[in-house]
Amino acid sequence: MLGGATVLLGVAAAPAQAAEVAYATECVPPAISGLPPVQGTTKVEITAPAEAKVGDEVEIVWKFVQAASKNPNILDLGQDTVQPTGTLKAAGAQTADIAMEGPRRNPPIPKNSDMKLSDMKGRLKLTAPGEVSLTPGAYNINVNKPISTDTKCTPKESVQKAATIKVTDGGGGPGGTTGGLPTVVPTLPTSVPTGLPTGLPTGTSSPSSPAPSGSGTGGGDTGGTSTGGGDGGQTDFTGKEVQVPYKCKTPIGDKEATSPVQINAKKDGGSFDLTVQFKKSVMDSPADIPKDSVKPSMEVALGGADKGTVHVEGPTNSEAIKAGDPIEIPDLTGTYKPGASGESTLSPGVLTIEALGTTTTCTPAKTEVSLTLDTSEQASGASGGGSTGGSAGGSAGGSATDGGLAATGTEDRGALKALGLVAGTALLLGGAVFTFMPGRRTR
Repeated sequence: MLGGATVLLGVAAAPAQAAEVAYATECVPPAISGLPPVQGTTKVEITAPAEAKVGDEVEIVWKFVQAASKNPNILDLGQDTVQPTGTLKAAGAQTADIAMEGPRRNPPIPKNSDMKLSDMKGRLKLTAPGEVSLTPGAYNINVNKPISTDTKCTPKESVQKAATIKVTDGGGGPGGTTGGLPTVVPTLPTSVPTGLPTGLPTGTSSPSSPAPSGSGTGGGDTGGTSTGGGDGGQTDFTGKEVQVPYKCKTPIGDKEATSPVQINAKKDGGSFDLTVQFKKSVMDSPADIPKDSVKPSMEVALGGADKGTVHVEGPTNSEAIKAGDPIEIPDLTGTYKPGASGESTLSPGVLTIEALGTTTTCTPAKTEVSLTLDTSEQASGASGGGSTGGSAGGSAGGSATDGGLAATGTEDRGALKALGLVAGTALLLGGAVFTFMPGRRTR
C-alpha cells in the first residue's frame, strides 16, 4: 500500500502539461450508411505529466477539440449514444500503443452538426529513463443506437507529437509497456452512421423460369396454373418466380430495385393457404440486427375473376443477427378466401417492412402474375376487398397504398428511421441490398 501510494504521489506531484495538435484525417463511415469517406481535420489536446520516474504509471487524457467530421444530415443522435476509442503512440525512451477510451457520454447531437466526443483516457507504465513523446493516431467513434455502428478515422499525414514526458531513473523495476487498458485498439470509427441502405433484393431468377411479363392487371401472364376449383383434385399449386420491380420511399431519397418472388398455394376446402417466398440470395448482414426487430408483410394483389388483396406476413427474426453473418429470408404466409368464381391471378403486391420502430412500404412498379387458381366464390371472400383469414392478421402499421414511410409512434422513431429501414430491408430482401451498398457484391 505504501509503495503504491508513493507512486501515485510522485505522479500527482509532477506538473501536468497540455498541448494541442491538428492533423489531416480520413473518416470512413460504416458500410451500411452508403456514405463516402470524409476528409477533415482532427484537433486534439493531450494532457500528461511533464515529469515522472521509471516505474510510475501515468494517466494521459485525450481531449477532442474538433473531430474530423460532423454528424451527417441523416439522423439526430441521442444523448449518451456515442463512445470514442483511439490509439496514442508513445516513442523515444520507450515505445507503446496506448489504448485510449472515453465514456459513452454526449449531449444530443443534431444531424449536420459538430460531433461532441467525450475525453478519452489511458495509462502508461514507464519502463526506461529518457524522454517519451506522445502522438495521437487513429480513433474510432461507436454509436450504439438504433444499431451499433463504427466510423473509423485515420491520420493522412505525419502527426506532430503533442506532449513529452521526461522520465528519470527512479530505481523501479521494469514493468509492462502499458497500464490498465489494453494496448491493442479496436478499429476506430469517428462519425455517425447515417443514411441507411434501403435497396431491395436483386436475386437471381430461376433458370427454368420463363421471363415475367405481367400487364397492369396481370391478365397478360397467368403464372403458375391450377386445376383446383371444387373438384377435390389437385391441392398444391406452385407459382412461378417473377422479377418484381419495386419503388421505395426512403429517408435518403427514392430507391428502386428488383426482387425475385414466388407465390405458392395449398387448397384447404374452398380457401387457399398462401406462401410468398423471396428467393434466397447469398448475402451477409451489413450490421448487427437485434432479435425480434424486423417483421415483413405483403398485400398479395388479386386479378382475373377476383379482385382485392390478401394479407400475408412473416415472423420476426428469432435470433439476433451479427454483422457479417448470413441472413435467412422468411416466408410470408396467409389465407386466401376467394370472392369470385373463375380463374383468379395472384401477384406480389405492396411490401411492408417494420424494423426497429419504423414502417417502410415498397410498391411494385407493375403487376407480375406468379400464380393462377381456379376459384369458387366463398362467403365473405375477397372480391374487391381484403382477404385476411387464417394466419394473416392485421398489417403491422403504415399505409400499404402510397409507398411512403409511416411513423409508428415510438419515441425513437426519428433516430431509428434511417438505420431501421436499412436493417429491415436488408433482412427481407437479401442480396438486392448490395445494389445500394458501394463496394459489395453478391456471391
